Amino acid sequence: MENNTYKISLSYTQILELVKQLPSRDKTKLSKELAKESTNKRLTRLLNSFRTDELSEDDINTEVEKVRSEIYAAK
Repeated sequence: MENNTYKISLSYTQILELVKQLPSRDKTKLSKELAKESTNKRLTRLLNSFRTDELSEDDINTEVEKVRSEIYAAK
């Protein structure tokens, strides 16, 4: 059996109508895949927003040790 790939342009409405025809189990699987894709994109955006070249690991460790010392001294 040949496995052909076809590309067609569909509107949102057309896709929605196709999805409505799916069995409940397939709708659930599709929903989970879409949620996973969305979560991955949001996580990537979040991680990229925190990315910086301005801080080195040494700078971070120095600050962590400073805060630890302050907390220890306060006890």
